[in-house]
Amino acid sequence: MKDAIRSRRSIGKVSQTMPEPQLIEKVLEAARWAPNHHMTQPWKFFVLTGAARIRLGKVLREIKEEGWTEDERQANAESLEREERKPLLAPVVIAVAVTPSDDPKVEEIEEICAVAAGVQNGLLTAHALGLGAIWRTGKPTYHPRMKEFFQLGERQTLLGFLYIGYPSILPKERPRAPMEEKVEWWDH
Repeated sequence: MKDAIRSRRSIGKVSQTMPEPQLIEKVLEAARWAPNHHMTQPWKFFVLTGAARIRLGKVLREIKEEGWTEDERQANAESLEREERKPLLAPVVIAVAVTPSDDPKVEEIEEICAVAAGVQNGLLTAHALGLGAIWRTGKPTYHPRMKEFFQLGERQTLLGFLYIGYPSILPKERPRAPMEEKVEWWDH
Protein backbone atom coordinates (compact mmCIF):
# COMPACT_ATOMS: atom_id res chain seq x y z
CA MET A 1 0.00 0.00 0.00
CA LYS A 2 2.85 2.37 0.84
CA ASP A 3 4.19 2.01 -2.71
CA ALA A 4 0.80 2.85 -4.22
CA ILE A 5 0.49 5.97 -2.07
CA ARG A 6 4.00 7.12 -2.90
CA SER A 7 3.91 6.30 -6.62
CA ARG A 8 0.46 7.72 -7.42
CA ARG A 9 0.69 11.01 -9.29
CA SER A 10 -1.84 13.37 -10.79
CA ILE A 11 -1.88 12.69 -14.51
CA GLY A 12 -3.33 15.55 -16.50
CA LYS A 13 -2.65 14.07 -19.94
CA VAL A 14 -4.50 10.92 -20.88
CA SER A 15 -5.39 9.28 -24.17
CA GLN A 16 -8.90 9.43 -25.58
CA THR A 17 -9.23 5.63 -25.37
CA MET A 18 -12.31 4.95 -23.25
CA PRO A 19 -11.55 2.85 -20.16
CA GLU A 20 -13.74 -0.20 -19.71
CA PRO A 21 -16.85 0.64 -17.64
CA GLN A 22 -15.93 -2.00 -15.06
CA LEU A 23 -12.68 -0.12 -14.32
CA ILE A 24 -14.59 3.10 -13.66
CA GLU A 25 -17.00 1.12 -11.48
CA LYS A 26 -14.03 -0.14 -9.43
CA VAL A 27 -12.87 3.45 -8.92
CA LEU A 28 -16.36 4.43 -7.75
CA GLU A 29 -16.67 1.35 -5.57
CA ALA A 30 -13.44 2.24 -3.79
CA ALA A 31 -14.65 5.82 -3.31
CA ARG A 32 -17.86 4.73 -1.63
CA TRP A 33 -15.93 2.73 0.97
CA ALA A 34 -14.34 5.83 2.46
CA PRO A 35 -14.72 6.33 6.19
CA ASN A 36 -17.56 8.63 7.21
CA HIS A 37 -18.81 9.61 10.61
CA HIS A 38 -22.33 8.36 11.44
CA MET A 39 -22.33 6.28 8.20
CA THR A 40 -24.02 9.11 6.32
CA GLN A 41 -22.36 8.18 2.99
CA PRO A 42 -22.56 11.81 1.81
CA TRP A 43 -21.08 11.35 -1.67
CA LYS A 44 -22.76 11.73 -5.02
CA PHE A 45 -20.98 10.90 -8.28
CA PHE A 46 -21.88 11.94 -11.83
CA VAL A 47 -20.01 10.01 -14.54
CA LEU A 48 -19.73 12.08 -17.71
CA THR A 49 -18.68 10.58 -21.03
CA GLY A 50 -19.39 11.47 -24.66
CA ALA A 51 -21.70 14.43 -25.21
CA ALA A 52 -22.17 14.99 -21.46
CA ARG A 53 -18.59 16.34 -21.40
CA ILE A 54 -19.48 18.75 -24.21
CA ARG A 55 -22.46 20.03 -22.18
CA LEU A 56 -20.19 20.51 -19.16
CA GLY A 57 -17.75 22.45 -21.33
CA LYS A 58 -20.49 24.84 -22.38
CA VAL A 59 -21.26 25.53 -18.72
CA LEU A 60 -17.58 26.17 -17.99
CA ARG A 61 -17.51 28.65 -20.86
CA GLU A 62 -20.69 30.38 -19.66
CA ILE A 63 -19.20 30.78 -16.21
CA LYS A 64 -15.93 32.19 -17.56
CA GLU A 65 -17.63 34.73 -19.83
CA GLU A 66 -20.17 35.81 -17.21
CA GLY A 67 -20.38 39.60 -17.11
CA TRP A 68 -18.22 40.07 -20.21
CA THR A 69 -19.20 42.39 -23.01
CA GLU A 70 -19.40 41.12 -26.58
CA ASP A 71 -16.07 42.85 -27.31
CA GLU A 72 -14.45 41.04 -24.38
CA ARG A 73 -15.85 37.73 -25.59
CA GLN A 74 -14.41 38.30 -29.06
CA ALA A 75 -11.05 39.45 -27.71
CA ASN A 76 -10.85 36.34 -25.50
CA ALA A 77 -12.37 33.83 -27.93
CA GLU A 78 -9.35 31.51 -27.77
CA SER A 79 -9.40 31.44 -23.96
CA LEU A 80 -13.14 30.71 -23.98
CA GLU A 81 -12.65 27.85 -26.45
CA ARG A 82 -9.91 26.35 -24.23
CA GLU A 83 -12.25 26.56 -21.24
CA GLU A 84 -15.01 24.83 -23.19
CA ARG A 85 -12.67 22.01 -24.27
CA LYS A 86 -11.41 21.20 -20.74
CA PRO A 87 -13.82 18.29 -20.13
CA LEU A 88 -12.70 16.76 -23.42
CA LEU A 89 -9.16 16.29 -22.08
CA ALA A 90 -10.20 12.91 -20.65
CA PRO A 91 -12.69 10.32 -21.89
CA VAL A 92 -14.28 10.10 -18.42
CA VAL A 93 -15.01 12.97 -16.06
CA ILE A 94 -16.52 12.17 -12.69
CA ALA A 95 -18.13 15.13 -10.95
CA VAL A 96 -18.06 14.66 -7.18
CA ALA A 97 -20.57 16.29 -4.85
CA VAL A 98 -21.36 16.17 -1.15
CA THR A 99 -24.85 15.76 0.26
CA PRO A 100 -24.53 16.70 3.92
CA SER A 101 -26.74 14.93 6.44
CA ASP A 102 -29.61 16.83 8.04
CA ASP A 103 -28.82 15.14 11.36
CA PRO A 104 -27.82 17.90 13.83
CA LYS A 105 -25.14 15.61 15.30
CA VAL A 106 -23.29 15.61 11.96
CA GLU A 107 -20.80 18.37 11.20
CA GLU A 108 -20.79 19.45 7.54
CA ILE A 109 -16.99 19.63 7.44
CA GLU A 110 -16.89 15.93 8.33
CA GLU A 111 -19.13 15.18 5.36
CA ILE A 112 -16.81 17.10 3.03
CA CYS A 113 -13.80 15.29 4.49
CA ALA A 114 -15.51 11.92 3.94
CA VAL A 115 -16.04 12.73 0.26
CA ALA A 116 -12.41 13.87 -0.05
CA ALA A 117 -11.31 10.56 1.50
CA GLY A 118 -13.48 8.82 -1.10
CA VAL A 119 -11.77 10.76 -3.87
CA GLN A 120 -8.36 9.63 -2.57
CA ASN A 121 -9.58 6.02 -2.51
CA GLY A 122 -10.69 6.46 -6.12
CA LEU A 123 -7.39 8.04 -7.18
CA LEU A 124 -5.39 5.21 -5.59
CA THR A 125 -7.63 2.62 -7.22
CA ALA A 126 -7.34 4.28 -10.64
CA HIS A 127 -3.56 4.19 -10.25
CA ALA A 128 -3.61 0.50 -9.25
CA LEU A 129 -5.73 -0.27 -12.34
CA GLY A 130 -3.26 1.43 -14.68
CA LEU A 131 -5.44 4.49 -15.24
CA GLY A 132 -4.29 8.08 -15.12
CA ALA A 133 -6.36 10.49 -13.06
CA ILE A 134 -6.29 14.02 -11.77
CA TRP A 135 -8.50 15.82 -9.24
CA ARG A 136 -9.55 19.21 -10.65
CA THR A 137 -11.24 21.99 -8.73
CA GLY A 138 -11.31 25.78 -9.01
CA LYS A 139 -13.78 28.65 -8.79
CA PRO A 140 -16.10 27.40 -11.58
CA THR A 141 -16.65 24.21 -9.54
CA TYR A 142 -18.43 26.18 -6.83
CA HIS A 143 -20.37 28.55 -9.11
CA PRO A 144 -24.20 28.48 -8.80
CA ARG A 145 -24.44 27.68 -12.53
CA MET A 146 -22.52 24.43 -11.93
CA LYS A 147 -24.86 23.54 -9.08
CA GLU A 148 -27.78 24.11 -11.44
CA PHE A 149 -26.17 21.96 -14.16
CA PHE A 150 -25.90 19.00 -11.80
CA GLN A 151 -29.34 19.70 -10.29
CA LEU A 152 -27.90 19.88 -6.80
CA GLY A 153 -30.10 20.86 -3.90
CA GLU A 154 -29.53 23.87 -1.69
CA ARG A 155 -27.33 22.00 0.81
CA GLN A 156 -25.43 19.96 -1.77
CA THR A 157 -22.07 21.20 -3.05
CA LEU A 158 -19.97 20.19 -6.02
CA LEU A 159 -16.43 19.56 -4.74
CA GLY A 160 -14.52 18.83 -7.94
CA PHE A 161 -13.92 16.60 -10.92
CA LEU A 162 -11.90 13.45 -11.47
CA TYR A 163 -10.53 13.33 -15.03
CA ILE A 164 -9.74 9.69 -15.87
CA GLY A 165 -8.23 7.85 -18.82
CA TYR A 166 -5.17 5.87 -19.83
CA PRO A 167 -1.96 7.82 -19.11
CA SER A 168 -0.20 9.39 -22.05
CA ILE A 169 2.65 10.80 -19.93
CA LEU A 170 4.84 9.57 -17.15
CA PRO A 171 4.62 12.17 -14.40
CA LYS A 172 7.73 13.34 -12.60
CA GLU A 173 8.19 12.70 -8.93
CA ARG A 174 7.64 15.89 -7.01
CA PRO A 175 9.44 16.49 -3.76
CA ARG A 176 7.61 16.58 -0.45
CA ALA A 177 8.57 18.71 2.50
CA PRO A 178 10.42 16.78 5.19
CA MET A 179 8.07 15.26 7.73
CA GLU A 180 9.78 17.18 10.52
CA GLU A 181 8.48 20.43 8.97
CA LYS A 182 4.86 19.24 9.05
CA VAL A 183 4.60 17.19 12.23
CA GLU A 184 4.74 18.17 15.88
CA TRP A 185 4.81 15.53 18.61
CA TRP A 186 3.19 16.63 21.85
CA ASP A 187 3.46 14.72 25.09
CA HIS A 188 2.32 17.34 27.57
